[in-house]
Amino acid sequence: MQRLNRTTAAAPARSLHFGLGNFHRAHQAVWTEEVDPSWGIAAVAPRSRDTVSKLREQEGLYSVTVRGSGEPVTTVCGALSKILHLTDDSATVEKLLSAPEITVVTLTITEKGYYRTPAGRLDLAAPDLAGDLNGGSDRTVIGAVTRGLAARHRASGAPLSVISCDNMAANGAALHGVVRDFAIALRAPDAMLQWLDHGVAWPDTVVDRIVPATAAGDADAASAVLGRRDEMPVAAEPYRQWVLQDTFAADRPQWEQTGALIVPDVTPYQLTKLRLLNGSHSALAYLGLALGLDTVAATMDTDWGPALVRHLAAEVAPTLPPGGPDPARYAEQLIERYRNPSIRHSLRQIATDGSRKLPERWFSVLREASSPIIELGLAGWILAAAQADDPLRDEFARNQHEHRNPTDLVAAQLRLAGAPDLADHAASVAAHLPALRSQRVDLPR
Repeated sequence: MQRLNRTTAAAPARSLHFGLGNFHRAHQAVWTEEVDPSWGIAAVAPRSRDTVSKLREQEGLYSVTVRGSGEPVTTVCGALSKILHLTDDSATVEKLLSAPEITVVTLTITEKGYYRTPAGRLDLAAPDLAGDLNGGSDRTVIGAVTRGLAARHRASGAPLSVISCDNMAANGAALHGVVRDFAIALRAPDAMLQWLDHGVAWPDTVVDRIVPATAAGDADAASAVLGRRDEMPVAAEPYRQWVLQDTFAADRPQWEQTGALIVPDVTPYQLTKLRLLNGSHSALAYLGLALGLDTVAATMDTDWGPALVRHLAAEVAPTLPPGGPDPARYAEQLIERYRNPSIRHSLRQIATDGSRKLPERWFSVLREASSPIIELGLAGWILAAAQADDPLRDEFARNQHEHRNPTDLVAAQLRLAGAPDLADHAASVAAHLPALRSQRVDLPR
């Protein structure tokens, strides 16, 4: 079967995106093409050369299958006009960042891609960052973006909007902060630092769409519908959300024409999403894994899954600012989305990098309010942490070996994850461990 191929030339690149995973291809890329097909995206894969190779063979084309309650709908997205690799194509990436016709940069690099310390500063001791600083060959997106912005400042100083689309509170400010820290470490001149502060916009955003990892059979199913071979399909739920702070420095696609919200302050939406959707996802993942489940939909078939989402919403509601979605209605919407049997959202995928995700999703809530559901979720995390894909997995494993007392173990895990101040929750968390080890989830009453 012939591969996907273009019948017309790709649109010229007007934006640059870092993070060529399924989420971007099912969210920002689709949204941009719907609004303005002439707005091409140059997309950069930070690591996977296989992704770059396959998408280049298909001239940047791929399919998106929306799976809801009815028949799935498969379409082809052509928004990606250039496919690049962060290190192999570093000169091209820097040139694009310097080009005045590029007015938007977006990022989906996950929380760990920002290399932030628990205090929110750039972790200059991280080996990859240290290598970028010392060797000048960027292996991190933060390094590449900073050097590219330095080149842009030297060339023209043309304004630019740099937009984080990752799950962090105040993600725009977080991105601005780590880029500025990297620039200072590079001994950037004061003029560039001032330009980063005033000539570049860093809007906060909220993005939401459940996009599972590609599963076996997805390529065959999409190819059968298209009549062309697609080796890079993505699938997604029908629901999608994009909320952006109305702080832009240059031309951009009018994403609001197809449903994006442009608002003065994204905080109410951001905290609702982080603490309810992402927070319940993490709880379902760790508890479901403890019981041998594999997908979010499977947790909704238990007697505790839907109730957990509702309980969490009630506990989190007092910590949310006014002006966002109603927590109770939001929870019911989440339960409906999670029950979608056509979306196999892997619990193991959600459970990755917990030490980077939980500070935003759980720890901030525990610092503001009582949350027995989060304490229960933390017990599931304790059981899974030594096996899950996490930057601190080895340290977690050593903790489990060294601390036989459950309360001491929980306190040590929290310290490793940057939350020593939450050690007073350790006994309550440890109390849930026996039931979970017996394959039972007992919701707090």
